[in-house]
Amino acid sequence: MKLFTFILLMSTLTISTQAQVVQKEIPADYGYIVKIGQQAPDFTTVSAEGRTVRLSDFKGKVVMLQFTASWCGVCRKEMPHIEKDIWQKHKNKEDFALFGIDLDEPLEKVQKFAEQIPVSYPLLLDPEGKIFYSYAEKGAGVTRNVIIDREGKIVYMTRLYKEEEFNEMKTVIDKLLK
Repeated sequence: MKLFTFILLMSTLTISTQAQVVQKEIPADYGYIVKIGQQAPDFTTVSAEGRTVRLSDFKGKVVMLQFTASWCGVCRKEMPHIEKDIWQKHKNKEDFALFGIDLDEPLEKVQKFAEQIPVSYPLLLDPEGKIFYSYAEKGAGVTRNVIIDREGKIVYMTRLYKEEEFNEMKTVIDKLLK
């Protein structure tokens, strides 16, 4: 009976933790066309190292998508924090994946950008912004992050680099990885 009660309590905590994550309201001015709780739009692209990456291949993992570009000053400010506070902490976990998605820039520029920051997490190419515009409105700014749960659903989204929102995102990732 005690075991049953414990399992029931743990299930309730897990459900309420995920529900808490899903309830965050995303301001309309963030420019997203996707919503919290929605299945993340799938994509296939190539990494700066030449590896084919398909989002749906990462189902069962917690995934962070970081939309970026070399010309984006806010991206350059945020990326070292992502590298230090998220990537270095979770990169060896088999159930976590992080991808920077570079908006419509050639391979050489993306590779140079990764070296300049520097970041060691994988950067993906997004020719013509097809991936970006499946998540955000045309003309929307590029600095944004999307957190996807193990079922492939969007659970958290950010816009620009705001320390409080960034810290909340780190907490969401930590909770999803427990």
